[in-house]
Amino acid sequence: MTQSNSENRKFVLAERPVGVPTDSTLRLETEGVPVPAAGQMLLRNEFLSLDPYMRGRMSDAPSYAAPVEVGEVMIGGTVAQVISSDVAGFEEGDWVVAFGGWQDYALSDGTGVINMGKSPENPSWALGVFGMPGLTAWAGLTKIGQPKAGETLVVAGASGPVGATVGQIGKILGLRVVGIAGGPEKCRHVVETLGFDDCIDYKADGFPEALSNAAPDGIDIYFENVGGAVFDAVLPLLNPSARIPVCGLISQYNATSLPDGPDRMNLLLGAILRKRLTVRGFIVFDDFGQYYPEFSAQMGDWVAQGLIQYREEVIVGLEQAPSAFVGLLQGEAFGKRVIKLND
Repeated sequence: MTQSNSENRKFVLAERPVGVPTDSTLRLETEGVPVPAAGQMLLRNEFLSLDPYMRGRMSDAPSYAAPVEVGEVMIGGTVAQVISSDVAGFEEGDWVVAFGGWQDYALSDGTGVINMGKSPENPSWALGVFGMPGLTAWAGLTKIGQPKAGETLVVAGASGPVGATVGQIGKILGLRVVGIAGGPEKCRHVVETLGFDDCIDYKADGFPEALSNAAPDGIDIYFENVGGAVFDAVLPLLNPSARIPVCGLISQYNATSLPDGPDRMNLLLGAILRKRLTVRGFIVFDDFGQYYPEFSAQMGDWVAQGLIQYREEVIVGLEQAPSAFVGLLQGEAFGKRVIKLND
């Protein structure tokens, strides 16, 4: 369905999901295009980013950010065009990065909005390799991982937008890089296109043994995106003084109870103590947003030189967003998943 000049389609949170979001979690509504007040600009969203953190915003459990309220537009990063503006520094026709949400149109006073000018190349990449996922990969690895040439880096979710970028930066910095991904096609991409030294399919039989064989000298940096059984296989392979940037735990986002099996908390704490592990969670713009200009310049150089490859999965149509989001949580995405609102 194409966008309208007179109507605003929007997905609102209809109920708080228990487990995997369902067809009743989000509700599609239609209203008139919002009218900007003084000091505001009207944005037409062109691309919507789908990201795992959105599942947490559907819940009202304590977290690092306020939840989306029931009845409110679902939050999300967008690339948009300025339709009209009463905001200094923005004019009609500019492409911008904003948090316009799951809707066709949004109002903004310019706070937190990045102006990309009239004709940016690959504007949707601002939601991926040049945006939050790229900064997450760069900051998590360089600021928390503290990589040293010759070390072994293992990356969970290696075919996703964060993991793929982490591993490629690791190779640029002289690390041995082992990826973990789901399925042979993703693992081939990780090795043959992204240039990782190895990739282990966590869905295949014998995954822990295969990971151990791929990291014969142990693991110095583990970039965590997944958690669950993947981390169980990583933990015994961590070297003394290993660093673990914790970016996400996608295997747990739809969980409604603790996992089956014995309590492994003492095992984890014991490993942290004995091996002197550094484990740090981070919220990228809160913790490392001040480094965005440095990251942007560096990533721009790497992409221009062909040192960073980027895979984008574009799904057309706002109405496809809910099912595409559930698929993302279930591991179906291959690269950075974005919704193109206007077909």
